[in-house]
Amino acid sequence: MRHAINNWQMDLKADMGGKPQKPRYRSAFRLLRTYVREQWTFFSLAVICSVIAIAAELFQPYLVKIAIDEHLMAGKSDFDNLLWIAFIYFGLSVLGLLFGYLQNNLLQYAGQSIVCKIRKQLFAHISKLSISYFDKTSTGTLITHVSSDTEALNQFFTQVLMTLLRDGMTLVLILVMMFQLDVTLGAYCLFLLPLIAFIAVSFRTYMRNTYQLARTQLSRLVSFVAENLSGMSLIQAFQQQQEQGALFKERNDAYFKANIREIRTMVLVNRSFDLLSNLTIAFVTWAGGKAVLDQTLEFGVLYAFITYIRQFFQPVNHITQQWNTLQSATVAANRIWRVFDTKPEVEDRPQPVRIERESVQGRIDFERITFGYDKDLPVIRGLDLHIRPGEMVGIVGTTGAGKSSLISLLCRFYDVQEGSIRIDGIDIRDLPQDLLHRIVGLVQQEPYLFAGSIIDNVRLFDETIPREEVIRACEIVGADSLIRRMKDGYDTRLSERGSGLSAGERQLLSFARIIVFRPQILILDEATANLDSQTEQLLQQALQIVSEGRTTIVIAHRLSTIMQADRILVIRHGAIVEEGTHQILLEKKGYYDELYRHSQGESAPGQLVRQ
Repeated sequence: MRHAINNWQMDLKADMGGKPQKPRYRSAFRLLRTYVREQWTFFSLAVICSVIAIAAELFQPYLVKIAIDEHLMAGKSDFDNLLWIAFIYFGLSVLGLLFGYLQNNLLQYAGQSIVCKIRKQLFAHISKLSISYFDKTSTGTLITHVSSDTEALNQFFTQVLMTLLRDGMTLVLILVMMFQLDVTLGAYCLFLLPLIAFIAVSFRTYMRNTYQLARTQLSRLVSFVAENLSGMSLIQAFQQQQEQGALFKERNDAYFKANIREIRTMVLVNRSFDLLSNLTIAFVTWAGGKAVLDQTLEFGVLYAFITYIRQFFQPVNHITQQWNTLQSATVAANRIWRVFDTKPEVEDRPQPVRIERESVQGRIDFERITFGYDKDLPVIRGLDLHIRPGEMVGIVGTTGAGKSSLISLLCRFYDVQEGSIRIDGIDIRDLPQDLLHRIVGLVQQEPYLFAGSIIDNVRLFDETIPREEVIRACEIVGADSLIRRMKDGYDTRLSERGSGLSAGERQLLSFARIIVFRPQILILDEATANLDSQTEQLLQQALQIVSEGRTTIVIAHRLSTIMQADRILVIRHGAIVEEGTHQILLEKKGYYDELYRHSQGESAPGQLVRQ
């Protein structure tokens, strides 16, 4: 178990970006006060309803005490008064039920509203984080934050808070009623409070580590499942079901053991309070029974006292049963606030430069830029490149040469460490990111399609873009005919990632997006790498259309994609080693010529390796 705790501590350190920090339990819940204040009216009404409901419930044993001592034990035969007591008892039960119902609904509404807002803000914050954050954080971890962690907060407001509010006031009022009935027996019961506090404190640290361990193991399990579902085709293609099943079993068993430990802890705590409750009832029955026999205590008072003791331990049990939920909510709140505390590495400057999109000519200048994902290992070193407005530039090079890194810097997914990148003479760091991403359009090797209609996927759910404009864009790139052959045409619903469409059809839709959003600079990042020759030819025609009048950068493994480019750059180890048109580069008999002959099957693979 110590090994498991150490693993959890390592996960916590990794989740914090490698920096060991102490959990900030108090600060996380202090931040929740802001949300609570917004729902203060509902919480206030819930407190009022709770007081009325508790008072109605606690006066019931007192009514029975009156009936026993003042009527039954006194030998009175006044059935009318007993009937009135019965009616009042029933009325208090109905009153408690009504206001308990109102209190529950008010707390549920306030809690759900708070969690709904937190979930919305969390998703919005994650979507603004830099790409480097997603490089270091698994998808499963983020899914856990948005779903499981916010649900744990939901349980805090709808379960824990309700229990603490209602049962906390119940404990106080029971003590008041006990002292009202008999000071001596009340003083005896008051000695229970330090013992209860001792049990709670003794288990607190152990329980907190237990619940944190369970949450970490759940996050690992969710992350593993998310990764396997995304790569299921690869798993099946390589017959890795058994191996992945064994890895899943390992994580599932770890989560199972953490849950069992959590349950054992809760059972031990609850049974400790049950034992304490029974011992207290036995003691009060002995001491109170002796007083009743000595005629120093009324029997009705003893009955009410035993009832209040049972009621006293019920809220104690409820509170301890919610302890795991409280711990889970505490851990979840800190995990969520760690995400909120994460600042994007790429941020807009305080006073960004605002320009009209239509005025952008599309000149791009990479001025002596240096960049590396690890600052000590630069991928690009002192690169200097200038692209004219409307020019089509092809970029080739082996894997790891720095081609995609160059594009990521232009899109400002990352910031350069040295030098600058300028569009029309303006440093892209001075432009607001929303404007930059409208100016620069990106078509990736594997276009992403969302669950929704074809219309919505082309206009990316922006309903301000007219349907007719989307259809016209699809006609321009040659996608209209294939869309109209579908059952529902442009209203055909696509599943996640566009399953059911070929790679070429998905790329045609991504080209249609370019027509719709009209960026001044177009980037194709190996957009034809996974296509057959016939589909590539179709996309070449679409490329000619979408690149017209735009500065276009094409990264390609297939040299046929860039043979007609105005200029071709050959990049090796983050530097430009050759530059020119297709014909000029072939005449140089250099690295590009070797790449070309290799693509035509004229050279042995070993030649490229020697380079």
